[in-house]
Amino acid sequence: MFNWEGVSEFVAVAEAESFTKAAKRLGISTAQVSRQVSALETRMATKLFHRTTRKVSVTEVGRIYYQHCRQVLDGLEEAERAITNLQSTPRGLLKITAPVTYGERTLAPLVNDFIAKYPELEVKVSLTNQKVDLIDEGYDLAIRLGQLEDSSMMAKRLGSRTQYVCASPGYVSTFGIPHSLSELEQHNCLLGTLDYWRFQENGKTRNVRVKGNLSCNSGHALVDAAIKGIGIIQLPDYYVLPYLEDGQLIPLLEQNRQPDEGIWALYPHNRHLSPKVRMLLDYLSEALE
Repeated sequence: MFNWEGVSEFVAVAEAESFTKAAKRLGISTAQVSRQVSALETRMATKLFHRTTRKVSVTEVGRIYYQHCRQVLDGLEEAERAITNLQSTPRGLLKITAPVTYGERTLAPLVNDFIAKYPELEVKVSLTNQKVDLIDEGYDLAIRLGQLEDSSMMAKRLGSRTQYVCASPGYVSTFGIPHSLSELEQHNCLLGTLDYWRFQENGKTRNVRVKGNLSCNSGHALVDAAIKGIGIIQLPDYYVLPYLEDGQLIPLLEQNRQPDEGIWALYPHNRHLSPKVRMLLDYLSEALE
């Protein structure tokens, strides 16, 4: 019978062009990947990689072998997907990353509902505002908000968010209401991680630089400051809607509100999206509509 040892490791190294990245993708040690590939080369009596201290590249023989191995592994993955589809029950590990506040308030409860529906899943959720490398760190899915940067990842729009400019009634009664974007320079604008706010003017997006006596990378802290009458904020709906509804905050410059931004699911480019990821995407998309 054919000896499969080292094949998956060889394919992973060939695609990642790195033993370290291949090890992360496979969830094993770099040393183990190196041993398996070396054993495979010994067994086949051929050199599959050119190795230097800075780069790993496939030899001509390795390229031919990779093409055949990739076809075989694709076939095995397709067979596994077919069985999974027949069982129609998602199981196994899912790794997801999302921004902190949106993850806490919106994503995590939906993921918890999904786990309750499919308890054979093991889900690892990492909430961080730092951009992570999905492939290197083995994530199946990343939730991103707003405008997407150019990326090799696939993207699916799950829903939208609305940015509100608002202040407390106390602030407005003391300092007045800005009626145009130019009047913002006369107001105390509380900043997050950016020094500008985004608006719509004459059908075009306009970035307006603002300033104030408080900047903070916490939306919760900015909302608290706005409620206490310190200044004006621009934040997404999931921060401010409850306070707009109960009157603690009032919306401003509604005529210049920018169009709703996307809530996106990003995942590695793969023509065969696994059933468990596809089912979660469909579930999130339906819930967030």
